[in-house]
Amino acid sequence: MRSFIIIAAFALAAAVVVPRQMMRVHYSAPVMAAHSAAPTPASSDGRSVTVAPDARGHFQVEGRVDNRFMEFMVDTGASAVALTARDAAAVGLHPAESEFTIMVRTANGVVRAAPVNLSSVEIGGIMVRDVRAMVLPEHALSDNLLGLSFLSRLTSFRYSNGRLVLEQ
Repeated sequence: MRSFIIIAAFALAAAVVVPRQMMRVHYSAPVMAAHSAAPTPASSDGRSVTVAPDARGHFQVEGRVDNRFMEFMVDTGASAVALTARDAAAVGLHPAESEFTIMVRTANGVVRAAPVNLSSVEIGGIMVRDVRAMVLPEHALSDNLLGLSFLSRLTSFRYSNGRLVLEQ
């Protein structure tokens, strides 16, 4: 039992510290590096999408939400797709202040998010319909996150030969 508690404490500490460190690296990168952080073109055969890491080692993908272009960082630690307020507004989502009812822990601290449903999320040739998501307030999130509410509905997602493979 003691070993379990120690392992749980380490996992909890890592869950808090690692994202903060990742954000520090992201924000301290020089301006030139920000240009190289654009989504890496993904190869797709319709039912499978393979994504190479960007210069920072992140998996950035271009996608469509409700037929609107959007960029995402794949985040297997995010329970749901998370949208910036700006990008949510671009697809017609404007949650009222009273709709921000979910407490979410981000690298920038704890914030309230508004739950929403997206009609469709498409990455390459992979489309998932009726995707649970959340909108975070302005400045709470630097990138849209492609979380488990999308990823868990795939047949598989895996890291293979230095690339992320999404399969439907």
